[in-house]
Amino acid sequence: MNWISNYVRPKINSLFSRREVPENLWTKCPECGTMLFHRELAENLNVCSNCDHHMAISPRDRFKSLFDTGIFTEVKVPEPVADPLHFKDQKKYPDRLKAAQKTTGEKEAMLVAEGEMGRTPIVAVAQDFSFMAGSMGMYVGNAILAAAERAVKLKRPLVLFSAAGGARMQEGILSLMQMPRTTVAVQMLKEARLPYVVVLTHPTTGGVTASYAMLGDVQISEPNALICFAGPRVIEQTIREKLPEGFQRAEYLLDHGMLDRVTHRKQMRDELITILRMLTGQSPAIKADLPPPAAPEPAPVTPPPAAG
Repeated sequence: MNWISNYVRPKINSLFSRREVPENLWTKCPECGTMLFHRELAENLNVCSNCDHHMAISPRDRFKSLFDTGIFTEVKVPEPVADPLHFKDQKKYPDRLKAAQKTTGEKEAMLVAEGEMGRTPIVAVAQDFSFMAGSMGMYVGNAILAAAERAVKLKRPLVLFSAAGGARMQEGILSLMQMPRTTVAVQMLKEARLPYVVVLTHPTTGGVTASYAMLGDVQISEPNALICFAGPRVIEQTIREKLPEGFQRAEYLLDHGMLDRVTHRKQMRDELITILRMLTGQSPAIKADLPPPAAPEPAPVTPPPAAG
């Protein structure tokens, strides 16, 4: 037995080697800079426990926190033509799509689901801002039409969660055509006398705000969400004036009559249950009798690579 090789050397290595820690155990709040442990952040529905800042949450995680026991069924969305304009900037459009799919684990920027929320059957749609800034392309238009058709067929309310940077430039005019298409989808719900509730999240901008995101029977927003067509910086440069404090934020829009409610994410499920039961003529829900949502799960932690 070599005492130096088998004992002394490993002991020295352990003293000087850095302990590898996975990078995604902690998340820094972009608003106040607080470091938040990933489990606690997930349990708080991606809301900062220090300053109450509402961070982005994926559609799948949002649905788990809304539907009874976190159970929902995805609604199939028709596939649009891939790369109809053969668009290329710094990357080809198909390459950007593949990168977004790999990052998010989702097929596109919108998820459609059906299930029960507070024992009230609904159809829900949610945009994923992390998928190419939640941009509105042909798939998003197809998703909203599919959701509206499903809601009409099942005679259920439709709840939509918006989060978008606007229209998808890689699809050009075909992206802008989703504005009238989605307006037609909302009109289908109105003709069927079915509730359409919109929850605007940070940020909701551009052509999305100019179409389906502002056509709800009830307009709700998460706190401090940016909701606009053109951003504050563009407006300031155009009119050459300083905008009021909090301009285009949810609370400002509530004060000026563009929103009905500003609701914290942790109260959103109860708020939606109350509103939907009211609009569908059902008796108020008794909280003790309602099935709970699923317990939030933190994102899986990637272990550090083994030393070579």
